[in-house]
This record gives sequence, structure tokens and C-alpha cells, in this order.
Amino acid sequence: MAARVRELQKHYVLKSETVRALRGVSFDVPEGDYVAIMGASGSGKSTLLNLLGCLDRPTSGSFVLGADDVATMTDDELSQIRASRIGFVFQSYNLIPQLTVVENIEVPLYYMGQLNNKSRKRCKQLAGMVGLGDRLDHRPTQLSGGQQQRVAIARSLVNDPYFILADEATGNLDSVTTEEILALFQMLNDQGRTIIMVTHEDEVSQHAKRMIRLKDGEIQIDQKTEDRQTFPDDVIAKISMDADTSAQPV
Repeated sequence: MAARVRELQKHYVLKSETVRALRGVSFDVPEGDYVAIMGASGSGKSTLLNLLGCLDRPTSGSFVLGADDVATMTDDELSQIRASRIGFVFQSYNLIPQLTVVENIEVPLYYMGQLNNKSRKRCKQLAGMVGLGDRLDHRPTQLSGGQQQRVAIARSLVNDPYFILADEATGNLDSVTTEEILALFQMLNDQGRTIIMVTHEDEVSQHAKRMIRLKDGEIQIDQKTEDRQTFPDDVIAKISMDADTSAQPV
């Protein structure tokens, strides 16, 4: 499912001043794309992230996801879109410390009232897919940062979303673990997942197919990634193999 943004504007009123965080942003995200959104602090990057994630509404303009104009929806409708069409991966993981790996992956299904034996089996399979099938009963404090982010990625996939929205997903990780997470994103994108990744790191953005750079609430650059960095087939194949061998029978 494609996304289409047209003339998106977002204004905030602070005391007597109006801040124009976004100033007529337009772009398309075709199904299967992998986009890095970049920009300095104050560029409108976080505002755009909130709008794409249906966490806020624009002042004007449209955001069409599939056939639905998200910009005109009610709070309940936005909540439904977030639950059913968007998978979120955050810099801080946002895991619940009291829950195990598989229970954290199950959380979105719990809130949607869709937790049953069949969906629990799928959560265990997703844990295996990100290489954590042998750690289903571990809690976040028993995992490394990279492993916690793998849980977050599995959780983002549990509702079979149309696209994954990753907010500085590698920001808290060392360089080796960052490479592991980016390889996992590449595998997901190769499988057809649409990924929109917000990052401030040029090295991370080089793994996307396309880069959109914001400045002062406007798109400064929107182009395909030159000299895109990709992981070789044997690395991606190893991720798939590790997923198969780490998945526990259910």
C-alpha cells in the first residue's frame, strides 16, 4: 500500500507566535520503498514523523494511506490506523520491563483484543525471525540493546503493517549492533516491507533506497541514495538461517 503526502503544513501557536513546523511538504512513498528522512533539529523531522505515524493531524494538506485521507480522520479512526497499518520502532525500544520477550511482542494484539493461541504462535515465530527464538522467556533487563531493538522490530510486525516507521532506531546502539539492525531492516525490505526511517546519521541513511532531507519545514532534497550501502546476500541469508534455527517449535 502506497502513501501520498500533499502540501502538508503544521503550525503551532506558542503564546503570541505561530511556528510553521512544516511548510507545504509533498512526496510519495511507493509500496516496497525504503526512505530515510533527515534534517537538523528544528527542520520539521519530528513533526513529519508524528503526522506519518497518525499521532497528530496537519494544519492543512493531505496524507493518503492507500485510499484513505488520514488527515481528515477522527481520533478513534487514527487509533485504528495506528493499530492496523503502521509498525513503530523507537530509539528507546519502549519495552515493558515486567514482560518477557514474547509478551512484549504480544502487546499490540492484547490492546486490539486479538490475542489467542494462533496469534501467540505468530508472536513466537516473529521472535524467531529476529533471532530471539531461544530467549522467549527473557525480560528486557536480560537482553542487550540490540536484542531489545530486535524485540521492538518483531513487535512492529505483529499487526502485519503496511509500513514500518523507525524513529532513530539505531541511535542508542554501537556500530556493530547498528549494522545488525540495518541488515535486519534490509531483509524486511527485500521481503516487500515499506520502511520509513528517521535518522540524523549519514551512515545509516546510506542503507535506504532514498533520502528526503528537510530544512526549515520544507523538503530540501528528495533523491535516490547514491552509492547505496547494502549487505551482501550471504549476510542476509545468514539472518534468515538464524531465524529458522532459533525459532522454537510451538
